[in-house]
Amino acid sequence: MKKTLIAHSPDADDIFMYYAIKFGWVGMKDVRFNDIAKDIQTLNEDALNGIHDIVAISFALYPHIKEEYAPLRTAVSFGEGYGPKVIKKKGVKLKRNFKVALSGKHTTNAMLFRIAYPDARITYMNFLNIEQAVLDDKVDAGVLIHESILTYNNELEVEREMWDIWQKLAGKGLPLPLGGMAIRRSLPLNKTIDYEKTLTKAVQVARNHKERLSKMLLERNLVRIDATTLEKYLELYANDDSITLSSIQYKAINKLFEIGFKHGFYDTLVKIEDYLIPTEYQELRNT
Repeated sequence: MKKTLIAHSPDADDIFMYYAIKFGWVGMKDVRFNDIAKDIQTLNEDALNGIHDIVAISFALYPHIKEEYAPLRTAVSFGEGYGPKVIKKKGVKLKRNFKVALSGKHTTNAMLFRIAYPDARITYMNFLNIEQAVLDDKVDAGVLIHESILTYNNELEVEREMWDIWQKLAGKGLPLPLGGMAIRRSLPLNKTIDYEKTLTKAVQVARNHKERLSKMLLERNLVRIDATTLEKYLELYANDDSITLSSIQYKAINKLFEIGFKHGFYDTLVKIEDYLIPTEYQELRNT
């Protein structure tokens, strides 16, 4: 059997969307799936270096890897009235050149933050360490992502929502594109289409069996949060809109790329639809 590694982040939405495969509920003929969990910036760097066949990425990274990877239509996370948060200690007034901790250079939140706060002094660190860095006064502020947007210390307060920055840059009506999956282009096309179908089915099955799967993740200590927080978090980032990209999500991703191009983050203007896996290949091949 071919062994295929899926690299994803250790946060609850990625784990939830993958573990229907891990628990054997969904599979693929002649393929044995393994997985590895890394923080999102490490995953982005791995994608830049072409390390994994299938890898979770920040949407803002994609134009940099478009020649080597195709975006998958499934296992996507968007914000809809919510998202990462710029936090600080309560009562602190930030200077124009405040020092801030971000979760990685190529994350979506980092790109939007750098556009909104061009004078901020940025340091990058693992997202798990950002909250404590603010509490310890190592930085003036930090951008919280993943589960920490729901669980941060009560000594902290929100300076600004990334959602508000996105609305200002993109206009109203579009969800905030945060993360998705990408697959190596050099894989056989027929196999690539099957991988996407399998991963899509895994997210669908996870959603269909949300209560059972959530209970199993909690019992096995596979997530960092309690049951109540997990329930809320999955409805934010691993919901029915995560199963397959919609027309409004395509528009949102393209707007993100347009904003990045306008502000000099990309050399060329990219449209996500131009780089998707051509699923019609199998239909044509079988006719």
